[in-house]
Amino acid sequence: MNSFSIQSQNLSKFFGRRLIFKDINFTWKDNGIFGISGPNGSGKSTLVKIIAGLIAPTSGKIIHKNSDGEIIPEKLHNHIGFVSPYLVLYEEFSAWENLKIFAKIRGVPFNKEKVLYYLSQFLLDNRKDDLVKTYSSGMKQRLKFAFALMHSPDVLIFDEPTSNLDEEGKKVVYKIILEEGKNRIVIVASNEMKDLELCQEVLFLEKYK
Repeated sequence: MNSFSIQSQNLSKFFGRRLIFKDINFTWKDNGIFGISGPNGSGKSTLVKIIAGLIAPTSGKIIHKNSDGEIIPEKLHNHIGFVSPYLVLYEEFSAWENLKIFAKIRGVPFNKEKVLYYLSQFLLDNRKDDLVKTYSSGMKQRLKFAFALMHSPDVLIFDEPTSNLDEEGKKVVYKIILEEGKNRIVIVASNEMKDLELCQEVLFLEKYK
């Protein structure tokens, strides 16, 4: 059982004078699939970036804890796997080389067996040595899941996880989300109904304007 928790305390974000959301409070812990929903421009990506420690809130805070206590911001990246359409890959390298580079950046061992397992799960094992620039947008999206999962994080954050995916790709992603939600916190930011149906709890950003 994962002992990780994420708590939001009166979280608010403005860009200049424009309100994105205000006074968001929640506690997500142990494991499960949690959704963040809202129309385009409602702040879904902004909220997940704050949760991941990529940008700061205007006020309030996000607290990450495990059995050893609160996680300091400098160590947060070790506990989080992040997938989004706007994450950039190294196009001039192969998928395999990309994964090795990211393992080195994270400072984690490159577990070949685990990486091959996830590449197989996302139907990319036979293309692992091809340059990423030859991948379709859907293949690049699936590769990002391997990046997110390879270091066995406590929290998985999926921003628009089925973006650019065909039906086969979506089925693979839904299977992974359901499996991973049994052992860790999975956050899904989306306005796709099928994505949100996987979630046991959904935070609707329209309520925080």
